[in-house]
Amino acid sequence: MARTVIVFGPTGAVGSAAARTASALGAKVILAMRDTEKPIPGLSASDEKANAFTRVHADLTKSDTVHHAVLTTQATHAFIYLAFAAADNMKATVHALMSAGIELVVFLSSFTVRGDLAAIQPSDMIPYAHAQVEMNLVEVLGEKGFVAVRPGAFASNTLQYKRGLERGVVKIFGPDMTIDCIVPEDIGRVCGTILANGPPDDQRAIYLYGPELLSQREAVKIIGTAVGRDPKVEECDAQGAYKMFVEEGGFPAPIAEYMVRQTQNAFARGEDQVLGHTIDREHHGNIEKYSGKKSTTFKEWVEQGKGMFVS
Repeated sequence: MARTVIVFGPTGAVGSAAARTASALGAKVILAMRDTEKPIPGLSASDEKANAFTRVHADLTKSDTVHHAVLTTQATHAFIYLAFAAADNMKATVHALMSAGIELVVFLSSFTVRGDLAAIQPSDMIPYAHAQVEMNLVEVLGEKGFVAVRPGAFASNTLQYKRGLERGVVKIFGPDMTIDCIVPEDIGRVCGTILANGPPDDQRAIYLYGPELLSQREAVKIIGTAVGRDPKVEECDAQGAYKMFVEEGGFPAPIAEYMVRQTQNAFARGEDQVLGHTIDREHHGNIEKYSGKKSTTFKEWVEQGKGMFVS
């Protein structure tokens, strides 16, 4: 009998890929959405019908809707992401998942989470928020009740360069800082595989990175080549970076402050790092290890979706 899995946030690139992958592997997939009429990228209406996807209303910040969605669909595995708006670091949501019958949660965490989770400070907003959810998962579901997938810097983050590409000048804080540009679809494939098949080993914190490290400057050049432009890269200072993150990137002030601080820290560190965080190069192979398919290069991703970078 096919396993029933529920994917919260299937309209996102990672959630969509997770849902489609789990379905391809034989799972019955429930699409849990705040707006059940919203289109899902990569999933046509005909494919959705042919593969018996089911849509249900649910909101990760409202535990009663989560409980109802799981209980009525009898899902046993769930994919979730960090809902910043949840006042209790999603503890009520995790309790709702467990009490409704979820046996395994695949949580989209962050590569910035490392070391003793309890020691991560609130000022480090991104790792702190994800770590709090991971600790709640351990408390409610136990060590074997979840898998935290911790991906690196999303390739889609480079969409912040679009305006600069159009102007001919891309301003970057730390242009020589390295990033891995992991493709969201690849992350989703790993999550969907674990959802459908269960954990392949005892690893409960899986770091995922793109296949190569690139400087931000190199990433701009790759995009420029794909869209037929040769923009100039200008380095901006911390104050300018903060302004760009908030005013152009739309990031909340605490996240912008964290990003600026982390970039400044990166200047004093060596190679093999993503946004200032030292990484294990062996983790570059985890996408293939856990999904069975090689990871997508940044160049391939840009070529496939270069229309995203032009108006």
